[in-house]
Parts: sequence; C-alpha cells; structure tokens
Amino acid sequence: MHIDSRVLETIVQTASDHFFIVDGAGRVLDVSPGAAAVYGMSREALKATTVQNLEAQGVLKPSISLEVLRTGQPVQLMQVTGTGRRVIAEAHPVEVNGRIERIISRSRDLTDLQLLQDEYALLQRRFSEHLKRSHAGPTEGGDLDEDLDALQVRSRVMREVALLLKRVAPADATVLLLGESGVGKTAFARQLHRWSQRSEGPFVEVNCGAIPDNLFESEMFGYQPGAFSGATRQGKAGLLEQAEGGTLFLDEIGELPMVMQTKLLKVIQDGTFTRLGDTRSRRVDFRLVVATNKALAEQVEEGTFRLDLYYRVNVIPVTLPPLRDRREDIPGLVEQCLDGLNGRYGRKKLLHSSVWSELMGRDWPGNVRELENWLERAWLSSVGDLIEAPTLRADYGVPRGEHGEAGSPESPAATLGDQETLRDYLGRVERGVLDDLCQRLPSTYAIAERLGISQPSVVRKLRRHGLAIKKSG
Repeated sequence: MHIDSRVLETIVQTASDHFFIVDGAGRVLDVSPGAAAVYGMSREALKATTVQNLEAQGVLKPSISLEVLRTGQPVQLMQVTGTGRRVIAEAHPVEVNGRIERIISRSRDLTDLQLLQDEYALLQRRFSEHLKRSHAGPTEGGDLDEDLDALQVRSRVMREVALLLKRVAPADATVLLLGESGVGKTAFARQLHRWSQRSEGPFVEVNCGAIPDNLFESEMFGYQPGAFSGATRQGKAGLLEQAEGGTLFLDEIGELPMVMQTKLLKVIQDGTFTRLGDTRSRRVDFRLVVATNKALAEQVEEGTFRLDLYYRVNVIPVTLPPLRDRREDIPGLVEQCLDGLNGRYGRKKLLHSSVWSELMGRDWPGNVRELENWLERAWLSSVGDLIEAPTLRADYGVPRGEHGEAGSPESPAATLGDQETLRDYLGRVERGVLDDLCQRLPSTYAIAERLGISQPSVVRKLRRHGLAIKKSG
C-alpha cells in the first residue's frame, strides 16, 4: 500500500471526529469506524450507499455533502442523525480541473457534550447558591441573579468577581478593575456604583485616553471665568465636581498624563482641588473606581506611571477574565446583543445554527466588544432573516516576512541605535507599527481592534507621532 494511502487510512481510523469521504456523484467511499454509533448503520452499510439515500432515509438530516454539491463551496451546519444525536458537521470539496471529485466531511457529536454542559450548569448553580449562602452579608442578599441579568453573567469565575464587587461596594475604598480591552470593565464599574451607598449620586465616566493633554486639566478640574482664552463667562465645573456624592470612574488610567497623575494624587490624598484660574481650593467627595488594560506595575518601572499613585489606586484590584476563559457567558451576551440589534433595526433576525460553532470556538481577542462588532457585521451582511457568518472579513494580521515570521524588511531594527535610549527605541518601534497600520487599515477603530487598545488611545498615539490614516482613492 502506498505510504500516502496508509497515512490517510490512519487519520480516518484514529480520528475522534467522524469522517465521510464521498465522490462527486454522492457515493460514500469511506467512513471512520466510530460513525456507526452516531449514524445507526455499520461502516459497511454506509459504504454501500449514497448520501442521497441517507438523506432520504433520515439518517442524515440534512446531508452536508449534498449541500457542497449544490453550492460548490465549503459548508458547515448542524445535523440531527437517525439515532437522534446532534452533531456539528463541516465539509470541503476536492476539485480537479474545476470539477468536484471528492467531498471530505467530518462531524463531531455534540450530544454527550450537551449532557456534560447541562450537568456543569447544574453544578454551577449549586455552587453559586453555596457562595451566596456562605458569603452573603447584610448588603448582598439573595438577588445577585437579578442584579446581573443586564451583564449576562453565567460563568462561575464572573459570578465570583460579581460577589467580590458586591461585598466591597458599601465601602469607599478605591477599586482597580483589570483586564483586556473589551471585557466589560465599564459595565461592572456601573454595577459597583449601583450596589454602593452612593447609588443615588452621579456616575461620572472619564476615558483618560480620549481627552487631549492640553484640555485634560480644564475638563477634570474645571475653570473660572476668564481663566484662559475661550473660557466661558460663567466658568465650568470639572468632572471632579460633577462626581460629588457619587462615583468617579477613570477608564484607561494608564493613559493619564504624568502631570495629571500628580494632581490626581493630591485630590485623592487631600480631598481638595483648585479650578483653573482660581485661588480657592474646593472639597470634593466621591468614590474612585479606575480601570486599565495595561500592566501598571510595568509602567511604574518604565517611569510612565507614578509609584505613589499606583499604591493609591491599587487598593482592591479585581481582574475580569477574557471572554475565551468564560465561554459560558457567550450565549447570554449573544442573545442580549441580538435583541438590541433587532430592536435598533426593526427586524426579527435569528441566528443560523451553524454560527454557534464559530461563536463558541473563537478566542475573541477583543472580548465582548469584538463579539458585539462581529454580530452586528453578521446581522448587517445577512440578506434574509437568518443570520450566517459575516461575509465581510478584514485581515488585521501582523504583516509577515517572506518566511512567515512577523515583521517585514521595513520593520525597525531589533537592536538599539547609537546613543538611543530604551524609550527612544520603543517609540521608534511604536511609530513603525502605527505607520504600517495607517497604510493598510481604513480607520482608527480598525487599528484599535488590531492592537487591542481603545480608539482614543490610537488617536493620541497617531497625533504624538504625526501620523494619519492613508486616504483611499
């Protein structure tokens, strides 16, 4: 037997997935041994028939190979077999001279997986009840599920995060929310505010990366009439004053300019601040919550974040895990997002069953934000009322060299230049990456998604380096 035939036979014989090899006429040429238990027919019986017959007999509902023959394209769908088992199947055509000669399909039995998931969900509910009974204090009560409905929290790890936040909410200690971009830090900051004793007060959100450096002080501290050219006659209360009696949420605190870090530290220590153009200090009372997707300790070592401010904000650090580590939350988030899209656009679209394998299988580096963007793109690109995977895909990958390695001949050198400091080198590398993305991507939002940072951060970095998006046409 030819070595390639042995390799193919070994793959089919030993694979955990169930393989079908079908010719261009629909005849079954081979199947993997484990397929008999799923499809209710012996391997020999399956090899003696066609996918047309199997579909007619209800063994395949539907036949994915026939779908490939009809469309000429790879297909992925959910099947229900004659034995009542649910499998997710995908098939790919093998073409010779433009004609489909073979179809290779593989399926994975989801029935046992569903049973395990149901069992896990039951254990998860019992564990959550145990946590509430064991740790519920006078402010926690038994209504955690109701409180978290809007956040679509189902995973054990996120429920533990929620319980921790609810436990510390009555105190005024500063909370530091950590996690990748898009994990939901703002949503949990709002929930923390609702749980706190300041819930009747304002919740003031400040994106530290979205306010230009030259406007940050006036926006944060406010100003007196005539404090500078363009100041209003009435003056203006800053964000600190607006948060009086409530919660001040500083998102992306790692983007805070060094000068503002010093002034914020004074406010935290003394509870006082001074408006621009004023000589009188004012007292302010708010609960501080901050968030970042950066490693603040590393920024301290690099000299871009004050050590004393780091200790002031790192009182109660809470890490929100990425979506890939809490996939149990995906169905609820998808349902919530889909309801919102249907309401916004006035339609009643539904997800095709084949989409769930991609939704549950992707790593979602952009987390909840990327999931929502993906769903909206899928919603808008689907013509009918059945939503399939987005047809418009963007390649935000790192440019590759001729041997597949990251980088290109134009990339910055991997060594320091003469008299070049580490900060200068990192700035040069950052500028090179941004310059390349400006040439290839259409917007600052696309660059932000590729880099895993916020769009305002991209705007600030482009302004710092004197770069701009390349205009098409």
